[in-house]
Amino acid sequence: MNKQKWLKQAIVVTMCTTIGLTSLAATGIGTAPAAAASATSKGQNIISLGKKYMGVRYQFGASTNTTRNFDCSSFTKYIFSKYGVNLPRTSVAQSKVGKAVSKANLRVGDLVFFSSGSRANGKNVTHVAVYAGNGKILHTYGSPGVTLSNLNAGNWKRTYLKARRVL
Repeated sequence: MNKQKWLKQAIVVTMCTTIGLTSLAATGIGTAPAAAASATSKGQNIISLGKKYMGVRYQFGASTNTTRNFDCSSFTKYIFSKYGVNLPRTSVAQSKVGKAVSKANLRVGDLVFFSSGSRANGKNVTHVAVYAGNGKILHTYGSPGVTLSNLNAGNWKRTYLKARRVL
């Protein structure tokens, strides 16, 4: 008789647990949205790959078929392509894909755009970088080539235009 009683209790507990977990899963309570979690990990992977190229020299108009040198948009095109995201070739074209995101809501892997350098007028996109988290951007320009910079300081703070989410 004790075995039957124990078995009944085990079945009741199992059913209650199953119903409870199913309810949580159905409402999404206690779980991160799968798309956001997936985008975050993909963004982290893109940043990790990009960091492997730290110091690789900058060359305006660099080919997208090499990793010996990059310009800003060939760099973003290359690292995103390794994770299945096909970006256009230029920073201007890249600034039109994905969805707009505010600076306050940046996520790792978001593209950030600037109007800086000799072609800048404060309105047109002339540079692209990838948001790396903690106020940092991963990008390439002049010397030192591929590098991390502070988004909220100096030239990058002054010339920031917008951001786009492509993940």
